[in-house]
Amino acid sequence: MGVWCRADALRVARAQWLLRLTAGPRAAQDLADALARRADTSWIKLASGGTEIVAIVHTSTADGPAGHDLLLHDIPRTAGITAVSAHCVLHTYLGGPTAWSGREQALDATQQDRLRTAAAEAASVADSSGVRTPLGHADAGMLAALQRDGRASLSSLAAVTGLSPATVARRLEQLRADGRLFFDVELDSSLLGVTMQALLWMAVAPAHLDHVARALARHPELAYVAAVTGHHNLTAHALCPDPAALHRYLTERLGTLKAITTLETVPVLRTVKMAGLLPATGKPPRRRR
Repeated sequence: MGVWCRADALRVARAQWLLRLTAGPRAAQDLADALARRADTSWIKLASGGTEIVAIVHTSTADGPAGHDLLLHDIPRTAGITAVSAHCVLHTYLGGPTAWSGREQALDATQQDRLRTAAAEAASVADSSGVRTPLGHADAGMLAALQRDGRASLSSLAAVTGLSPATVARRLEQLRADGRLFFDVELDSSLLGVTMQALLWMAVAPAHLDHVARALARHPELAYVAAVTGHHNLTAHALCPDPAALHRYLTERLGTLKAITTLETVPVLRTVKMAGLLPATGKPPRRRR
């Protein structure tokens, strides 16, 4: 389990892209490992029999084309890739600061209520916040350090940013209060009984997209729901106890939403990287599934 600090992309002038790459089984594993070592990627998964890589790529909207080097230069020059599709994340309905509700299974009722109260208070502060101070160089250094270790001490953050520990504490609280930074806990979902994961790619008529996405965000089987660009304009990440449970979810829950006109189900074989950064050297962990 790890604790990481993450930035809300829309609040810090960043964009997220869902990248789908197809390659041979050996090339796909090597490419996934290489992508996992980059600081601008997260949630890298091997899917579709080990021949497809799905990853989130973080880009800077303030840097223009220079902020899209991975998409524009690195990927097109990589040998072994047979197909590429990139989907810009337009709106996240579930995920990011909102954790998968299945995690609550390990908590009692009182603990769950405490979490919901804290989340509601944080959302209220973020929604009511006024003019936000732009992110500066010190903020970038603090975020980079917290992305490496979400438990980093104030003194270590002060050393990185050149600010005093008291100033770091105030700035960190401000960024958390206005919703630009949040902390995420990486947890092996198999510990909660999940043995079947799948990425769902759906096509929904634009007039019904928001309604369907909000309905999906309430499904306990889903950990992520987002509107994206492309023919499949809605994507989700399903976590189920077994293949039979996934089948029931697809037929009994998703099947009732008539606005979903097409559905592609992509089984996840292995999670190569979650939210946290990996060391510059060494292999990514292979134990998470």
